[in-house]
Amino acid sequence: MLVVKHDELTAEEFIYMWESVWGAGPSLEQTRLAMDKTLYRVSIFDDDKIVAMARVIGDMGLCYYIKDVIVLPEYQGKGIGRMLIAELLKFINDHGIPDTDIFIELCAMPDKIPFYEKFGFSANEAQRLRIMHHVD
Repeated sequence: MLVVKHDELTAEEFIYMWESVWGAGPSLEQTRLAMDKTLYRVSIFDDDKIVAMARVIGDMGLCYYIKDVIVLPEYQGKGIGRMLIAELLKFINDHGIPDTDIFIELCAMPDKIPFYEKFGFSANEAQRLRIMHHVD
């Protein structure tokens, strides 16, 4: 039985999910800080096992950024990703200023773009720039 949890995602669960899909994860200290500063976290459990997660960061006014959407591979194709995105969009809608437009952004691998397009997301000509800065 799938259970949706709101703002309960722990740093340990986050790292487990990250490493299950993307490889070596961030430090526990970094992740605890990130969970504390995240606007909204959603996780989905199959009984006691976490199987999916996503979170939203942003300024609560003009823009939100959807981050770290992960569904364990063996649970993909079962509508769980749609559940995650629906929960995130509901949070944004419930906390937005009525009768305004809000910029929602995310980054997706090319093979995942069709999934997000189903929700109305579209690519633009902007290029994603990044740097992994090492903190001394």
